[in-house]
Amino acid sequence: MLENAKELLNYITSKGYKAYIVGGFVRNYLLGMESNDIDITTNATPKQLQDIFENVNLPTTNYGAVIINRNGIRYEITTFRKEISYENNRRPIEIKYIDDLGEDLLRRDFTVNTICIDKNGKIIDLLNARSDLDNKIIKTVGDALYKLEEDALRIIRAIRFSAVLGFNLDEELINAINIKKHLLRNISMEKKKEELDKIFSSPNAKKGIDLLLKFGLDEELSLNNLSSVSNVDSLMSVWSVLNVIDIYPFTNSEKKIISDVNLALKEDNYDAKTLYKYGLYVNQIAGSIKGFDKKVITELYNNLIIKSRQDLDITSEDIINIIGKPPGEYITNIYEELEMKVLYFKVNNTKESIIKYIMDNIDRY
Repeated sequence: MLENAKELLNYITSKGYKAYIVGGFVRNYLLGMESNDIDITTNATPKQLQDIFENVNLPTTNYGAVIINRNGIRYEITTFRKEISYENNRRPIEIKYIDDLGEDLLRRDFTVNTICIDKNGKIIDLLNARSDLDNKIIKTVGDALYKLEEDALRIIRAIRFSAVLGFNLDEELINAINIKKHLLRNISMEKKKEELDKIFSSPNAKKGIDLLLKFGLDEELSLNNLSSVSNVDSLMSVWSVLNVIDIYPFTNSEKKIISDVNLALKEDNYDAKTLYKYGLYVNQIAGSIKGFDKKVITELYNNLIIKSRQDLDITSEDIINIIGKPPGEYITNIYEELEMKVLYFKVNNTKESIIKYIMDNIDRY
């Protein structure tokens, strides 16, 4: 990725502009960690970038950023800027394009995100952030109280970086979080969930949760069950225990998983009926929350005779022909009965055995 990014920097600079890789990619590169995308900062304005590149995506033009996908890599290219004012402790409402990398870095959140790489691969560290990286410290760029008031989402981001990177929080930042944490109530639930997703899906999710509790952020974030979270095997296991689908903006798929997990928690996740009804994934989550062995759950699920109604060796048309009546609710009833009989080895899953069972009980239908 670095070589591709340097190629892009060379292309931008060949047009007469300055350009540097900045932020998470550089931080992760120095820590030996992988990144999914790359942030670039430049003195070229969005309009000038449009002139340089074809198919530029401008989702946040007002904030000096464009998105470019090149050689399978997503780049967010941001113009050097000074953020004059914010609203609602989150969004800059007035910015000014500038021509100074150092001044641009001063607007950023944490020092470890200010290290740059130039087109030649040279590390540029104007704020002496390498020492914080080496000392595993999360520290704000400038006054911590001001930075958190400017953008309160940085409170959760600080927790996230501490958890994901395994870093400690600077004392000034710790004090600022305690003073400014109430401002999180001004942040959209969508933005808060994005950051919480990253914390809860981190290999160090337990540390992130412990920090959230330490600062009392469970109350500010409406996560009343946070202290009950003991299993952090997966993102959905955490959200299932928290059970805040009526507060946070989950997708329909996420809502279904969380609802099913909470139902499956009340049942035996080793039982064939429960495994069949909720499927492997939901039972693994519910089982792990209760301390069940996921390998046993997986083995039991894989050994089910059927895993869906379609696996039964009979069709609706077959049932209609056997019963000799027009389609009706009896078809569903027979299917439900057959599912349980086959699952518990009362009836073999062969057309011959199923037809015999239906014929033996035909008077009930």
